[in-house]
Amino acid sequence: MDALKLLEIASSADDNSDYAESYWVGSFHDFLDLLVKEPKIARTAFQRIYDMIMSYGTKVHKEYKKSIIHYNFFDDPIDQGKDAVFGLDVHLMKLVNVFKAGAQRYGAERRVILLHGPVGSSKSTITRLLKKGLEAYSHTEQGALYSYTWKNLADILKMEDEMPCPINEEPLHLVRKEQRQTLLRNINADLDRLHSVYVEGESCPACRYIFNKLMIHYQNDWRKVIDNHITVRRVLLSEKDRVGIGTFQPKDEKNQDSTELTGDINYRKIAQYGSDSDPRAFNFDGEFNIANRGIIEFVEVLKLDVAFLYDLLTASQEHKIKPKKFAQTDIDEIIIGHTNEAEYRKLQKNEFMEALRDRTIKIDIPYITKLNEEIKIYAKEFNADTVPHIHIAPHTCEMAAMWAVLTRLEEPKKANLTLMQKLKLYNGKTTQKFTEDNIKELRKEAAREALDGISPRYIQDKISNALVVDKGNGCINPFIVLNELESGLKEHSLISKDDDRKRYRELLAEVKKEYEDIVKHEVQRAVSADESAIAKVCANYIDNLKAYIQNEKVKNPFTGADEEPDERLMRSIEEKIDIADSRKDDFRREIMNYIGALALEGRAFDYKTNERLHKALELKLFEDQKDTIKLTTLVSNIVDKETQEKISVVKGRLIKNYGYCEICASDALNFVASIFARGGVTKDKQQG
Repeated sequence: MDALKLLEIASSADDNSDYAESYWVGSFHDFLDLLVKEPKIARTAFQRIYDMIMSYGTKVHKEYKKSIIHYNFFDDPIDQGKDAVFGLDVHLMKLVNVFKAGAQRYGAERRVILLHGPVGSSKSTITRLLKKGLEAYSHTEQGALYSYTWKNLADILKMEDEMPCPINEEPLHLVRKEQRQTLLRNINADLDRLHSVYVEGESCPACRYIFNKLMIHYQNDWRKVIDNHITVRRVLLSEKDRVGIGTFQPKDEKNQDSTELTGDINYRKIAQYGSDSDPRAFNFDGEFNIANRGIIEFVEVLKLDVAFLYDLLTASQEHKIKPKKFAQTDIDEIIIGHTNEAEYRKLQKNEFMEALRDRTIKIDIPYITKLNEEIKIYAKEFNADTVPHIHIAPHTCEMAAMWAVLTRLEEPKKANLTLMQKLKLYNGKTTQKFTEDNIKELRKEAAREALDGISPRYIQDKISNALVVDKGNGCINPFIVLNELESGLKEHSLISKDDDRKRYRELLAEVKKEYEDIVKHEVQRAVSADESAIAKVCANYIDNLKAYIQNEKVKNPFTGADEEPDERLMRSIEEKIDIADSRKDDFRREIMNYIGALALEGRAFDYKTNERLHKALELKLFEDQKDTIKLTTLVSNIVDKETQEKISVVKGRLIKNYGYCEICASDALNFVASIFARGGVTKDKQQG
């Protein structure tokens, strides 16, 4: 490949089609034309972030009989799911409701939003996603926003000929207060509260200085100032370019300087303008300044020095900041911080922080407690696309996720409920014993659930380590990862109590038992996957069941003689799903009633539509076939050719139907064979 070809590839992304729109410039009159057509170009920061989130659409699902809104934005459609947030719909609803309240000026716009939760619970990810979303939204037609640049200044003010507003403020700030209210009433006449245009405050000190000087020059003629010296321009938010998106991370307490937030004097320009109180000799480049019209993130906000907290309080409550040697400056931005459990407990105990607590809206961001959602975190990072050179055996991420969730759950107070059963209930399984109302009660009684436990980062690190070490020679299975998780507990920096380590090891043992049941069931299904054989067993069972219920005889297909229903056959199937002898009649009537109901609708009975019967038939067929396949011989080195062929068929089914590879399919068969060799049961545990 030559350099010219590489140059073609590098320039292939060039697209100038929307350049003129993205870098639009015009007069103040042109801006008012745009405003009349689309008032939302003058939205506040809270209105903009709420509209941005809603622009990606929503889905509604039910949880414990309540409607839960899922915001598609938090799936990270911008970066194809790179920063997707899973399993936190309820908490994200609370966050979006804060944005909506702020957009309607109900008071939330004057608060610091504090994301609170344990380490690794996606607080930073949510904030990063919001910043990324605002940046992308500002590049769209729907998310357009504008600011202004002063021009033709050299002759009148003896300074640079052009000066963009240093904090990219709203052009309507140029309209004097007495006229602004009348202008806004006209704009808002047909708009609802959520989309009404609100413009508060005054221009920044630098712009106010220039405006006042020009008003004197033009003898208070506002139109001449605007027509001769203002160009309105479109603003594209960018964290990298420090436009509308700011991030502040506290240093150590001795080195914290409030000018990082509010700007500092430009000593080079003092010689030019003669005074350090001339706003033209000031850099309005603190994080609060540059984040105007957008969002500012405070990383570990509660580690801020007290002096910073005063700036934070004024910025949130009054929408003002105080640059050194200048009057208070108006800002419009979302202030969002995040903190962990330990820092938040300090805040609660510190009586000097009452003012901050009073101006804070706390949004809990706990760990995930739904297994399926936790699995998504690891499946996104570890899959065939991201790890093409090593196969990840089925259930590997699932078992790691299961352990992580178990560590976060509180022991249930109900005596007849295990922690594993609780996990399954939270994951959407309901039974006659435990309904949605019961699950709701379980959540309420566990006050600190999901605020403690193992972080997803630990799981990700250990899966990564297992992939690097590759003890499975090209395939890692659940046992490799679970052993890796266990070995890392000794050095885990966030586990300080031996009791916690002991509990986590016990939970790993529970997960290994659960995996044993899962893999055993999959091997059983692979062995008994002969559809025609299952159908034959089913037909035999149904014939005998009908005769039993209707008190009739069954015709023997070989002898032609009428015989009593085969009780032994029926019980051999029913026992596979724990149908007690005392309940066999109820179960059999239930099946007959189901068949009868289908017949009335003109539909034929299919065993696959009855989950319990289907499972019982599979287990029955497995029992009948496992001896012919001789699974237990796998634990020895002597396997005859006929048995090997049958095992190859089973292995092929595991690979085709369940996602195994040659290595992990052999491992699974050997593992299950070892269970049967030591007399392992074949019946699945019934979870209640």
